[in-house]
Amino acid sequence: MTKLIALYKQPEDKEKFDEHYFNVHTPITKEIPGLREMKVTKIVGSPMGKSDYYLLCEMIYDDQESLQKAMKTDEGKASGKDVMEFAGDLVTLMIGEEIDG
Repeated sequence: MTKLIALYKQPEDKEKFDEHYFNVHTPITKEIPGLREMKVTKIVGSPMGKSDYYLLCEMIYDDQESLQKAMKTDEGKASGKDVMEFAGDLVTLMIGEEIDG
């Protein structure tokens, strides 16, 4: 299992961020071919109290090849363009491999 992970820092305007993320960005992303599952976690704090992070999204694909193909599709490009336009300064993107253990 390969994951594309998006980690978002705290936005200045959480309401505006949520409006765009859930009503515009999420529907675009869910249309990406090969996407098996999309898990979104709202960060509510850390063991030390407040967190610098606001949201974590895991987009799950079968393998690296499926992810690479997905990113080249029109839907993948549209999702990438949208995230950079509304949250480019907030998002860190990572690719991970799930490990059984």
